[in-house]
Amino acid sequence: MNPYWLALCPQDAQHVAGRDAKAALSGAALWADPLGALAWWSLQFTPWVAQVQQTLVLEISASERLFGGRSALLQALLQPSKAPLPMHYAHGESALLALARLACDALQQAGDMAHPPLAPDALPLHTLAAAQPHLPTLERLGCTTWGQLRALPRGGVARRFGAPLLAALDQAYGAAPEVYAWLRLPEVFEAPLELAAQVESAAAMLFGARRLLAQLQLWLRARQHGVLALELRWQLDARRANARYRDDWHQGDGYGRLHLRTAEPTQDPRHLERLLAEHLAQVTLPAPVLYLRLRTLETCALHGQSLSLLPDELRSGDSLHHLLERVAARLGPDSVRAVTLQDDHRPECMQNWQALGADRGRSAAPQASATPAQALYPTWLLPHARSLPSGADGLPQWDGPLALLAGPQRLELQAWDAGPPVQRDYYIAQSPGQGLLWVYRERLGAAQEQGAAWYLHGLFA
Repeated sequence: MNPYWLALCPQDAQHVAGRDAKAALSGAALWADPLGALAWWSLQFTPWVAQVQQTLVLEISASERLFGGRSALLQALLQPSKAPLPMHYAHGESALLALARLACDALQQAGDMAHPPLAPDALPLHTLAAAQPHLPTLERLGCTTWGQLRALPRGGVARRFGAPLLAALDQAYGAAPEVYAWLRLPEVFEAPLELAAQVESAAAMLFGARRLLAQLQLWLRARQHGVLALELRWQLDARRANARYRDDWHQGDGYGRLHLRTAEPTQDPRHLERLLAEHLAQVTLPAPVLYLRLRTLETCALHGQSLSLLPDELRSGDSLHHLLERVAARLGPDSVRAVTLQDDHRPECMQNWQALGADRGRSAAPQASATPAQALYPTWLLPHARSLPSGADGLPQWDGPLALLAGPQRLELQAWDAGPPVQRDYYIAQSPGQGLLWVYRERLGAAQEQGAAWYLHGLFA
């Protein structure tokens, strides 16, 4: 299959008029690095993407069959509604030919060229990068186009201008292979941004951070990952005094940083922006800020979600964990706590409550389906078991004698397991004044001899 190349570059609003200029300007302002955003977006169409100066070159012949032909691939790639920002484009049988045609299109839009040539021999010589250092000499020789340069004796051109000019000419006409440094997605996202003006308040940094988050979303989609932790850094004036700091953000030594964590992997920049706004509202800047940098600390593969075609089942609004994360960002990381399962037979040790997002549940054992014994667990578990007195018949009492309705459910934890030895028999008991209770009886001899063999451990709501 013959190679086919496409040249892309972000559209410059200075050479466009009317509504198109506004669209080009707004599209470029959305990204911290417009050319990088366009390159990452292009990787979904072909793995062969390279940056040549301020232009991208794409080799698309290997992807034509996947998209149903060259026409279908070009239509999908050049569709304005799908591209991240407006762009110029040109295509040809070689990368240098596509770049030259792209340069001619730019000259036509600027008014410097009436009709850009399509044939390679008619292309202006200044559109070939290897020929630009030799343009004055070539013009005195009467060479102003690719075809005129190609017609010169090769030996004389090599002696006068060097072999690289001939090699570039061969590559432009497809007579020699083109080799480029192909773009690969970085393993860690890290993007800097220079602000247009100094920022005096932390909340004002959100405008620049929004552009970095848009770039982050494009990187996450290309890698099919979701972010779990990221860091926003800003450069401070080191001559000013440092401000106070919290555990989730720090300032000092001329820079500041803010760590942001999510309970679930996400690609949603709006959710990350709201979380970032809550955290930045609690930051006091001791000096103006001019530079920002966003970096991912932890990501993981994002699994797809099957959505229903029925409109009644479509979810509206934010999810529960998005709401909880915003509450935790506003009130503090310890204000919202989540439970994780622990590998322990003792009911009081089966759960561990910690700050939301501290563990994210990846290390917890998967929850098994409820067994008949687990179905007897109470609604509320006391933090510490309460000793119950025993009657003359040996049964426990609390607000009257208790009637044992179900049990025993035996629990034994030997000495080689974690914690002290445990031997208990659990029962569901009925209290005359307190309703259903969850009680257990110690089966160890020492506890029975002390008269404290019965304990209240839970309540049924």
